[in-house]
Amino acid sequence: MKRSGTILRFLAVSASLVLCAAVLRADDPKPKRINRAIELLDAGQPIYYTGSHEGTDGNFEQGVKDAQTYADYISYDMEHAPFDVKGLSDYMKGLVKGGPTKSGHKTPAVIVNVPVNGTDEATVRANAWMFQQVLATGVHGILLCHADTPGAARAFIEAVRFPAYGGRRGVHGNPTAARIWGITADEYAEKADAWPINPKGELLLGLKLEDKYALENADANTKVPGVAFAEWGPGDMAFSLGVKSGPGAQNSVLMQQARAKVFAATKAAKIFFLNSMNADNVVDMIKEGVMIGPASPQAAEIGRKFTKRTMPW
Repeated sequence: MKRSGTILRFLAVSASLVLCAAVLRADDPKPKRINRAIELLDAGQPIYYTGSHEGTDGNFEQGVKDAQTYADYISYDMEHAPFDVKGLSDYMKGLVKGGPTKSGHKTPAVIVNVPVNGTDEATVRANAWMFQQVLATGVHGILLCHADTPGAARAFIEAVRFPAYGGRRGVHGNPTAARIWGITADEYAEKADAWPINPKGELLLGLKLEDKYALENADANTKVPGVAFAEWGPGDMAFSLGVKSGPGAQNSVLMQQARAKVFAATKAAKIFFLNSMNADNVVDMIKEGVMIGPASPQAAEIGRKFTKRTMPW
């Protein structure tokens, strides 16, 4: 009799645990997309990223740690940091190990600054192999640095897209990228395309219009199909325009005119504008129309409350 009672209690506890687990699974966030940044932008929500020009530590352990970042995406620098594809690959695997995110996505979105200057079309085509190697690690987007001409921007977009979408990207990196995304290679071939030109695409592609040459072509550059966002790169823009760097540099007439021109170009092309923000100005930035920016945890929290975001974190 005593043994029967013990068994009954064990079964009751087991049933209770199963029920609790089912309830928790039912309450788990259910992402609509692989790329969290795109999911938020598509819902009209501004996005906030973390990262630095000192580079992101390209290793597995750092990826495990960064999987729980507060940010909507991670900016991974390979423009001024080493072009280390092995390190990036290990980092992406670490993100998978440390995931899923608090929003339920397999990993945070990762957008890479690739060390290819968009000086002209020929330069971008000659270095297109860099985009393919980076994408094969399973990242979710790329920024073209010093995107000076529309020809360079078009060559960039073509290098990233598959032939089925009018691009030139090869197929052999699909299996490794697909494993990071948690889908099959065939599914990856369908989903790894530029958004929003492809509403179902999961790659976020941007331009750095960060010098006087890109500024001159800002209107044409931003209208290249496949580009989702652009920034004005105030640091390099100041150097290019001959504005002395330091406090107050961004308030100079030349710099304000440059920002206004790039911002207006993104609006005309109906793409998103990236600009630095902080806890003191994030609300004003959002009101102005800025939808992407590097932000501290405090600034991101203020922005999310202002736009009444419902996605966890």
